[in-house]
Amino acid sequence: VQLQASGGGSVQSGDSLRLSCAASSATFGAYAMGWFRQAPGKDREFVAAISWNGGGTTYAIPVQGRFTISRINAENMLYLQMNNLTPEDTAVYYCARRDGPGLIAVPSPGDFGLWGQGTQVTVSS
Repeated sequence: VQLQASGGGSVQSGDSLRLSCAASSATFGAYAMGWFRQAPGKDREFVAAISWNGGGTTYAIPVQGRFTISRINAENMLYLQMNNLTPEDTAVYYCARRDGPGLIAVPSPGDFGLWGQGTQVTVSS
């Protein structure tokens, strides 16, 4: 089973990007999924998560109202639409599969057992 993240790039403040994560497993739809990010010199931090069927989502406070997580289970795809980007959003973004179908109140990296390779997002002012 593999996760392949893509869609990163270098943009200006206020721009938008959409990240994609392709899953190789047919069981993709059985698990909650999430996005995390890691800036240089910082710990990996939670960004957003979505339940197995897309019925529930949760976001980190810094991205609420700007980012939207979504999924298409029939295509084994996870997305992160990022709008109104700021330099503080600069990081490597990782998609990850949670070890279960539902959401938890405060997601942490330890709750996710499978990770993609990351895609770089750079936002300049």
